[in-house]
Amino acid sequence: MDNSHAIAQPLCPAIAAPRVELETTAGRVSVYWSIPDHADAQLAPLLLIHSVNAAASAAEVAPLFRHYSAERVVLAMELPGFGFSERAEQLYTPRLMTDAIHAVLAAMAQRHGDVPVDVLAVSLSSEFAARAAMEAPQRIARLALVSPTGLSGRRVRKAPLGSTLYKAGVHAFLRRPMWSQALFELLTRPGVVRYFLRRTFGSEAIDESLWHYCVITARQPGARHAPLCFLSMAMFSTDIHTVYEALQCPVWVSMATRGDFTDYRGMALLKTNKRWQAALVPGGALPYFEDTPGFVARLVLFWRGSPCLGAGA
Repeated sequence: MDNSHAIAQPLCPAIAAPRVELETTAGRVSVYWSIPDHADAQLAPLLLIHSVNAAASAAEVAPLFRHYSAERVVLAMELPGFGFSERAEQLYTPRLMTDAIHAVLAAMAQRHGDVPVDVLAVSLSSEFAARAAMEAPQRIARLALVSPTGLSGRRVRKAPLGSTLYKAGVHAFLRRPMWSQALFELLTRPGVVRYFLRRTFGSEAIDESLWHYCVITARQPGARHAPLCFLSMAMFSTDIHTVYEALQCPVWVSMATRGDFTDYRGMALLKTNKRWQAALVPGGALPYFEDTPGFVARLVLFWRGSPCLGAGA
């Protein structure tokens, strides 16, 4: 039984597009799915994956969905525990999140043909998308990672495959019924959400519609379960460098120039890998909110199989 307090207001769609729900081994997964009348035959279907935080949802990739839905099949999935996806009380791990991505990729293959698709993932979901690409290389043609985790500092992360930083004792403490919901509501107060978005954008000028949606989605039943796993480090991999190095598809990395996510010293580990490209993209960790045309222009050549504009850190 969920002990959530009263909902501030019902959750509305994060994106103005048809939405379906897939039954998967990771639980019920929500997917916004758009098929244009005249898709560019040279462009593969595109899967967008939002980041992981206390109030995450597909709203984080809405500007990209709006742009790409005019030219190609585009999907925006909501990871288990977020948005309209199932928010069950369970352990949210890289394995669970990666399995959800596998399920969406399988659904795309069933609907659009068994051909590799393009994937764009944000922040921590970059690790899940990369793991999916490592495990099923036939499914993913190209991978764009926006402000990816696992590349900060110089520490090498090559622990045994599947290992994480999970702190079971911390998680047990955080999920105690007497305070877990109150703690989560404290962390997702409107002012706190605004504070963290300012750190993400690296500016006082955040996207107000995103802030508003974050506040609402964090007040839905079960909203605390995945974020408390996040705080317990259950979703953070210690094998991610092994995963990144194993990728066979072309990879493009967008590196922020402002805010809390500007440390990419770990890219040095991949500098000899010709499959990887990286670009310093002016702005915070979600640069496409600040300049959608400029951001997508950097990816035009990448999606078509050529080096990106502005490649090179």
